[in-house]
This record gives sequence, C-alpha cells and structure tokens, in this order.
Amino acid sequence: MSAITRILPKRSLSRFVGKLMHFQGPKWWANLTVKAFASWYNIAMDEAEKAYTEYPSIGEFFIRKLKPGIRPIANTWAVHPADSVITQAQTIEKGTLIQAKGHTYELKEFTMDPDAYKKWDGGFFMTYYLCPTDYHRMHSPVDGGISEVRYMPGELWPVNEWSTTNVKDLFSINERVLVEIQTDMGPVGVVFVGATNVGHIVLSFDETIRGNQAGVPEYQHKKYSPAITVKRGDELGMFRMGSTVVMLYPPSFNQKFKGQLNLGPAVRVNASLTQS
Repeated sequence: MSAITRILPKRSLSRFVGKLMHFQGPKWWANLTVKAFASWYNIAMDEAEKAYTEYPSIGEFFIRKLKPGIRPIANTWAVHPADSVITQAQTIEKGTLIQAKGHTYELKEFTMDPDAYKKWDGGFFMTYYLCPTDYHRMHSPVDGGISEVRYMPGELWPVNEWSTTNVKDLFSINERVLVEIQTDMGPVGVVFVGATNVGHIVLSFDETIRGNQAGVPEYQHKKYSPAITVKRGDELGMFRMGSTVVMLYPPSFNQKFKGQLNLGPAVRVNASLTQS
C-alpha cells in the first residue's frame, strides 16, 4: 500500500472521483447507484432529509442534510461538530498535537498561524475521523463569531490508520481549512483536513473558499469584520467525500472542563445539533 499510495496523483485523482460521484445520469441510474451506496455503507436512510430517489447522484446524497430534530443541540458550552469517531483527544502541550501513537505534529505548522501558540497551547484538541457511512456536514460546536479563515493548500493523503501511523506530519501536509471562532473563552479553531478522494472542502458561509481546485492553489487568509455570528449547531461547511476535523480549544476551555474530558480513543459520537 505504501508504494502505491506514494506514487498516486492524489490531487487529480480526487478531483476525478469528485466529478464521478457527482455525475448525474438518468434517474434510474441515480436511484440504483445511490441505493447501492447507502446499502454498501449501511447508511441510516431514515435520518436523511429526503428519500434516496430524490438525490440526483451519489455525491449529492453524500452531502445530504438530516431531517429536522435528528440531532438535538445539547445544553453544553460546546458540542461535537460531526458524526464521527474521536481518534485523539488530548491537552496541547508545548505546541504539539498527537497524530497517532508515537507520532506528533506541530500546532504552528498545522494552522499556519503565527499566533497559534498563544491561542491554543495549553488548550485541548480533538480529532474526529469521518468514514463514508457518516453524515458529512460540519457544524459549529460553540456560540461565537467567525473572525477569520485560512485555506492551506497541500497534499491529499488518505487519513486512515495506515497513513496516520506512517506519514510524518500528515495533517500538516494535507490540504486544510481553519475556521476561527471567537468565544467568551477565547478563540476556537475548527480545522477541516482534506484527504484522498475528497472532491472539495466547501464552507457554507463563504463560497469563495473551496478546496482541491485545479492549477496551483494558493494560500488564503480572510478576516471578517464584523465577525459572522454563529450558534451551536449552525452549519459551517461540508466534505464532498470523507475526511477529518481537528478541534482546537483555548487554555481556558481546558482549565474549566479538564475533569470532563476523559475521552478514550475510537469513541463514536454524533453531531449534537438540529437542522434548520
């Protein structure tokens, strides 16, 4: 797997797969392929906003919305942003985050923010892995204001167990989008991490930011003044195929909730939210 993965043209392959998944053929073809995809991955169709026959392609079904009320918002300061498995949940120590057992990566390189250490060192991070079965829209875990976004071009390595244990600095190498939300406890970072066959990372509040474009993508840093108000459960964006989200919480969050953050690896969670 190592040799094959390393030589694959991952960016162009991912764009091709994205187009293929969004191909809209005859209705009978859409119905057949969407139903087969849902069956193969054991997707809970009763949670989807629409019947499978109403989706024109696998790609549109993949980014399906949920029925209203399926994910009630928890009455807590922060909620989980996605249906996923938590693979890491630790204090951020000396600007270092854990990628996998025995493998770490640096906060500053991951965020490309010169102030990252001041914002999040001593805070808490959580890594959420999304598989094809999961609902693939991301939601704000907190109340606050979106103050800035950083789009960081990069590779599109897979983010599976093999890659996290074999590819050095995987999350800092892959394409990613950092959404920073200002809260009453300080800045919270929501980092979308791209992966092989992620057609695009798309933000719901800013269509000018879009991942995995053709050509040579450029780093982007946008600030919003005034900040864009968000509430827990508001949609932030989506993956047009599966990947990973890394949450960054400030030191004040860690100090207040440290005793409640004893989350072991491979804990499956649902986004604690409702759909509007």
